[in-house]
Amino acid sequence: MDQYTALASVYDALNFGCDYEGYSRFIDSLIKKYETQKTSLVLDLGCGTGKMTFLLRELGYDMTGVDLSEDMLALAREEADKRGVSDILWLCQNMNGFELYGTVDACVSTLDSINYLTKREDVKKCFSLVHNYLIPDGVFIFDVNTPYRFKSVYGNRDYTLEADGAFLAWQNEYNEKTGLCKFYLSIFKEQMDGLYERLDEVQGERCYTKRQIEAWLRDAGFEILSVYGSQAGDVPSECDEKWYFVARCKK
Repeated sequence: MDQYTALASVYDALNFGCDYEGYSRFIDSLIKKYETQKTSLVLDLGCGTGKMTFLLRELGYDMTGVDLSEDMLALAREEADKRGVSDILWLCQNMNGFELYGTVDACVSTLDSINYLTKREDVKKCFSLVHNYLIPDGVFIFDVNTPYRFKSVYGNRDYTLEADGAFLAWQNEYNEKTGLCKFYLSIFKEQMDGLYERLDEVQGERCYTKRQIEAWLRDAGFEILSVYGSQAGDVPSECDEKWYFVARCKK
């Protein structure tokens, strides 16, 4: 089963620990801090169900959402219909092979979407495409899970998550030598009759070092503006679970 096919319908419910609103304000502050002209058009790369896309739209940006999962995008479109929102462009495309109709002023990629590109060449292709579609001096903002998170949080540990009508059993298998972590997910979703349907899928992420990310950004034509260890703007450290990168497109 493809990634996020089984998980899509319960993803937002089980991801209750993410402060999307706080993160959207952090992104907005970074855009305003580093933009060289007013930012209007923004690409949300790996947008999933569109929670960040909608929040950035509410902050005044003209949004395009790109995601590989048809199931996640179906939920995003459904939510857009409920809200009466018709001005977001949703594209079902791969992060390392997407095509836009024109350039954008900024690109964001949140919730470790970059780590889901498990081949180094795919990350490089992604960065190259982002550079291609950004205007000169456009800003690229994204986060990655850190080596510390892969080793000390994911590792070979098991987790469970529970929300109304949904339960997730999550087993990790991390190979520190290759940097590849496989997530074996069993999702139990409550049905109308009160019984639970079980769905299984396997996801994967790869760990990349700060040095690798920075080198690939420079190779793609970016100037690295800043790297943060938290949304509070802390200096990155080896004990951070996420790093937040801000880069400028130089042409």
